[in-house]
Amino acid sequence: MSDRLIRAIAANGRVRVVGVSITNSINEAHRRHHLSPVAIAALGRTMSASLLLASSMKQPQARVNVRVAGDGALGLVYADAGFDGTVRGFVSNPDLDLPTLADGSQNVAEAIGAIGFLKVLRDVGYGEPYNSTVELVSGDIAEDMSWFLATSEQTYSKLILTEVVDPDFTNSDLINNETPVKIAAGLLLQIMPKAALRAAKTSNSSPEDLLRQLELKSDRPKFTDLLMQGKAIEEVMTELFADLDIEILPLSKDVHFNCHCSLDRVLAAMKLFGEDDLRSMIAEDKGAEATCHFCGEVYRATTDQLSELLLELQVAAQA
Repeated sequence: MSDRLIRAIAANGRVRVVGVSITNSINEAHRRHHLSPVAIAALGRTMSASLLLASSMKQPQARVNVRVAGDGALGLVYADAGFDGTVRGFVSNPDLDLPTLADGSQNVAEAIGAIGFLKVLRDVGYGEPYNSTVELVSGDIAEDMSWFLATSEQTYSKLILTEVVDPDFTNSDLINNETPVKIAAGLLLQIMPKAALRAAKTSNSSPEDLLRQLELKSDRPKFTDLLMQGKAIEEVMTELFADLDIEILPLSKDVHFNCHCSLDRVLAAMKLFGEDDLRSMIAEDKGAEATCHFCGEVYRATTDQLSELLLELQVAAQA
């Protein structure tokens, strides 16, 4: 089953519902980064959150970066997602190992820590990107992102982020093309602007009633269970919100792990080292090597390529 992002409305257009499945994408991230189970969970939740945020943007080239940095041992968790459905990411300490919680889920909150910051950068596709930062609430990511949206957009927003990781998986299983993540997905629920005014005209339920219903539907175990039954993300959304007259919109999108790094980008970055460092790379190292943080791809620059960069810097200095 391919990864998908599905948009919908419910409660007579008063609620926006977005669902995303990223099982294949986080498994690809694991293949590239060799993540521990708790690192898989943390990165998967952050990747889902970044895709859900990017879903409301308008331009095809628009992107969202989400950085979660707490005082836990996992370090920085970074995800980058586009309106086009591409996503990538990494964690600072991919080998961190922690015991699971009593219900078998990964202890992401302890891995990240409760003291720190969540930063969201939105590149809308034109002009200067803009960013917002909030303090972490719990390190759970779903709670932190819900708090971020409530403060930045000043409307009710709720994220449900989940994953199920095979506890017996080892990296040696990658040789047989086996994958550790059974399911990974997220839901975003948002009350639309001015919903309170429309509520009086289109429904007998009050805004308070609607809030209570959405809180009851923010049931992570049920969401997880439906996905584990093999249901597609749109089927899960339909079942969870059937009593709110959910309408799946014809705006679905394929999601996949993708990194736009390239050798040309790496060479352009190497020019920033300057002439002295480039000469050292040529004479002493006989080339240079760089690894992309996001996808783990290794790029090697030859002495000829470095010499060309050196020449370009010298020509630019003489101009």
